[in-house]
Amino acid sequence: MYRALVCCRAGMGSSTILKIKADQVIRENNFPIKTEHGNLDSLISFDGDLVITMCDLTKEVEAKGLYAVGVINILDKEDIKKQLEEFLKTKES
Repeated sequence: MYRALVCCRAGMGSSTILKIKADQVIRENNFPIKTEHGNLDSLISFDGDLVITMCDLTKEVEAKGLYAVGVINILDKEDIKKQLEEFLKTKES
């Protein structure tokens, strides 16, 4: 089971909606991912496998050495699914 942090800058509205959508995608596709919710400050102590966030924050996440899934539209479940599939493919090898 992979651990994912769903976050935005403040950890309020947008990341809450993104976590709901990501959890729906994970459940619908039986992805082996468990999510937790936070903000960018949560990255300090996060030791999981990936971060699901908005596309404008991916460079900050990657600079910390974490795999980042950056979505443009937090309601776009197809985009979330595609990016989570790409993450899972990196774990197959």
